[in-house]
Amino acid sequence: MMSPLADLVSELRADAHSARALPALSVGVVIGLSEVFAEVSLAALIFSGPLAPFLPQGIGLMLFGTFAVCLVIALTGSYRGTISSHPTAPVMVLGAIGAALTLEGSALFMTLVAIVIISTATVAACFLLLGHSRLANLIRFVPYSVACGVLAGTGGTCFLAALSMMGLTPDSHTLPSLLEPTALWSWGPGVAYGLGVFFLTKRWSNMLILPASFVFTAALFHASLPFLDISGEEARAAGLLYAGMSEGNLWPAFQPGDLVQVDWAAVGMQIPQMVALVLVTLLCAVIYFSSFELATGRELEWNREFRAAGHASVIAGLGGSPAGCMSFPTSILNHQLKTETRLTGVVTALVAGSVLFTGDTFMKLIPIPLLGGILLFFGVGMLDEWLVKSRKRMPRMGYAVLVLIFITIIFLGFPEGVGIGMAITMVFFAVRLGRVDSIEAEFTARECPSNRSRSIAERAILLGEGERARGYRLRGYIFFGSAYSMVERLKQSLRGDLPPACILLDFGSVSGLDFSTVNALCGFIRAAHDAGVRVALSGAPENCQVGLERNLPSPVYAGLLFEPDADHAMERCEDLIIAERRSELRKEKSAGDTLLGHFSEEMESQLDRRILFEDVAHELRERLEVRDYEAGEAIVATGARQEGLQLLLMGRASEYDADGVRLRQCGPGDATDPRGAFGVHVATTAMIADEPCRTLLLTPAARQRLEENRRQLMLDLYGYLLTDKPRAQGQGF
Repeated sequence: MMSPLADLVSELRADAHSARALPALSVGVVIGLSEVFAEVSLAALIFSGPLAPFLPQGIGLMLFGTFAVCLVIALTGSYRGTISSHPTAPVMVLGAIGAALTLEGSALFMTLVAIVIISTATVAACFLLLGHSRLANLIRFVPYSVACGVLAGTGGTCFLAALSMMGLTPDSHTLPSLLEPTALWSWGPGVAYGLGVFFLTKRWSNMLILPASFVFTAALFHASLPFLDISGEEARAAGLLYAGMSEGNLWPAFQPGDLVQVDWAAVGMQIPQMVALVLVTLLCAVIYFSSFELATGRELEWNREFRAAGHASVIAGLGGSPAGCMSFPTSILNHQLKTETRLTGVVTALVAGSVLFTGDTFMKLIPIPLLGGILLFFGVGMLDEWLVKSRKRMPRMGYAVLVLIFITIIFLGFPEGVGIGMAITMVFFAVRLGRVDSIEAEFTARECPSNRSRSIAERAILLGEGERARGYRLRGYIFFGSAYSMVERLKQSLRGDLPPACILLDFGSVSGLDFSTVNALCGFIRAAHDAGVRVALSGAPENCQVGLERNLPSPVYAGLLFEPDADHAMERCEDLIIAERRSELRKEKSAGDTLLGHFSEEMESQLDRRILFEDVAHELRERLEVRDYEAGEAIVATGARQEGLQLLLMGRASEYDADGVRLRQCGPGDATDPRGAFGVHVATTAMIADEPCRTLLLTPAARQRLEENRRQLMLDLYGYLLTDKPRAQGQGF
């Protein structure tokens, strides 16, 4: 088995000898040059005002970060065509931090460098923690409308940046001058080039269109300068060609010994802004990953992407550069041009590295309008796909959120746009979720009794009074949006003509709840207590029990009934009704006669059946094995081979499924699974003695012997087992 390093080398070697090599080289050079210009602009954003004298060193820091981040992620990321750099939003935060520093000279520069190093190290640690702990799924969910809005905002930002790069500022004051020959020459070729490439790539999806057109148009641009009597220096002075960077040294930007000039008190004052910088960087990474998946239909390995970004940011931080991650615009461009190979990212990194270590002589040949045209091409494509075409794919409300995010990003910035979009989406989500009824079902003890075995008298009471035990099966995640409407519905049950004796709240299907729900439940429980109604809670989450205990008066909390499942909770409610009814019946003179009169037919049937069982059991007792069980002992164990059918002679036992849910309670005359008497059988349920029990064991061998010698006895036993027994246990739990 090859090692990961050997696999990487083999992959790069194969791509270098394939048809992907030339497109990767040309696209990598073009994207690399664009990245260099972008990093120069970002450096100028940070190193302005008092920091302006340190712009050359700032450019060096940014280019080093681009070189390190782009190279490491290109080689280790999950997507082979990844192009990486510094996200714009964190750089804007860093610019605000630099502007807030009140130091001077080298202390100002080195203090900012220290802030960058600490922030980058923190971001790298977060990236690595998410990647190595496989926690990426916890933060990867971004609403569709927000992701689309970010994509559209990215396209709009690129479009405006392209116009700015070409000196095009279309407003009422400058519009007439834009048509003058000199101004037209500065933006006309770029606009024509960008729109031309956009329409060409829509018609033909060939990955060579962009690099070939760039080289051809650049050559045509230089060839036309002599005919216009414009020299190279004049073109650079007019902003038509790149004029070059400052004469200062780009690298190294500082020496380790310079860190003694750091003002650590000033660093401490910027901790809140540094925390914001870290959070914005993490948010950008999440947005970029989500947006890339949405735009390409590909699934990234988020854990691997975070690990790659973490390792890359560690190296960038050692050089004093901000953290970096996948660059969404350039990675999408690489995807659209179908040059998805690690070579593209490697070439892009090498272009940035060559400018960093050797200078910018070659870049002075690049026409500025063409670089603006590339940005224009990408921006128009993004606007077409995510602002125009999304209208047909999305509902009106979702598209309105998209447009709002787009406008906010254009006028305020990415953090504000994403924040507003997430806030609106969460509000809509809360409103829609609040409309979901948290009560899944409503039932009574008559409709859905417990599985406890009841006497005829108890069943008679429940048949007449079962409506007074009301149950509500709750569901989903209950929060402030749905809790109060749920509680209002519960309170209505307290106002009827026949008030309940007990109300059961079943939390078995509840996935979670917030404190607002606990607070609302406290209000309902107080109202129930004042009305003399007991409340039983089954499967209540621990935080719910703790919250109720802390917020209810002790007498009210002491009256609550907590049970692990709805079956036992309903049993407690039934017990309350039976006890209350029996107390009332004792006060009535003819209560016993009335009860017997109502259910004499059922009692007669039960007595006949009981007599039949006693006769059969008396005959079988001399021929079958008698077994005794202590309370809590398993009569039948789940997964165990049954030795035969067991008839319960004395005591009570409960049957449970594999999850521990009680299915029924058995008493004298009941039997375990009859299949055990007819051969080898593995029990799928368990029978546990609730109290000391005695049974008769009918094995397959004993059954066969009795069928041969005591046929009438076995017919009586089968008749007894097949007799429809009046329902003694519920089927609802």
